[in-house]
Amino acid sequence: MHRREFLAAGAAAVTLPTFAKDSPKMLPVIDTHQHLWDLTQVKLGWLKKGSPLDASYTPKEYAAATDGLNVVKAVYMEVDVVPEDKQKEADYVIALCESGKTPTCAAVLGGVVASDGFAKYAGQFKGSKYVKGIRQVLQADSTPPGTCLKPEFVKGVRLLGDLGLSFDLCIRPKELPDFIKLVDECPDTRFILDHCGNPQAKWTADEWDGWRKNMAEMAKRKHVVCKVSGFVVNGWEKGKWKPDDLAPAVNGTIDAFGWDRVMFGGDWPVVLNAGSYKDWLTALRAIIADRPEADQKKLLHDNAAKVYGI
Repeated sequence: MHRREFLAAGAAAVTLPTFAKDSPKMLPVIDTHQHLWDLTQVKLGWLKKGSPLDASYTPKEYAAATDGLNVVKAVYMEVDVVPEDKQKEADYVIALCESGKTPTCAAVLGGVVASDGFAKYAGQFKGSKYVKGIRQVLQADSTPPGTCLKPEFVKGVRLLGDLGLSFDLCIRPKELPDFIKLVDECPDTRFILDHCGNPQAKWTADEWDGWRKNMAEMAKRKHVVCKVSGFVVNGWEKGKWKPDDLAPAVNGTIDAFGWDRVMFGGDWPVVLNAGSYKDWLTALRAIIADRPEADQKKLLHDNAAKVYGI
């Protein structure tokens, strides 16, 4: 069997779970940050042997993790595969979207923005029904500060705007000012700030104040939206945190960007380092429970549908 046929067949074996749609607390969810990987197909150089993430996480496991949570659609998020596997990753997720048998209906793919072959690689996705954007993880220790402001990098991000593709910002929080400069250099590219800008559990009061100021400054750029996702792995200890512990990051993000420019992201399976998918989504629902239902729907579903056209 051809690899594409194999992947599509695997997707076809997974069916969407059913939900109690009459539950007032179970608003529908679009997950804008779904990771999947099959270690028999691609290599992730950052995986550590023996870690909880050192396994395959496929649509089957995702369906189990989200069962009963009313996750109706998902946007695949690249998983930093080794460079030689990026096209393979793209083929995999496009086939998954084409299958229509899982919640995954759109994708943000990986790319090396400043590389010589980036224009050709990204160009193949212009007008794609499924590929909505590109991400290059910039928070790794191997990435020097200031990388995002190098001319070759800025050129690549500008190209994405020409192609109608977005760029996800996955960054170290102290570098938010640099990324504000990048956003200003690329006025025709839509940006999506991942993980609330990555606040940290053990920050001092001054560090939280600095984050809030930088988030407010970033939010002045109207071509930026922000994902409420992922930050729970930044030092919130598994089994010990409560919704109130996460509320400053969630509420600070909403205060900065407003209800029309925030989107939920599950960050599964990375979120397993801090708790289950259900733990994270249930905590978020609790944090926003006293807000108008229309605003809750924007965060959980409606904004993502507009941003990604799904």
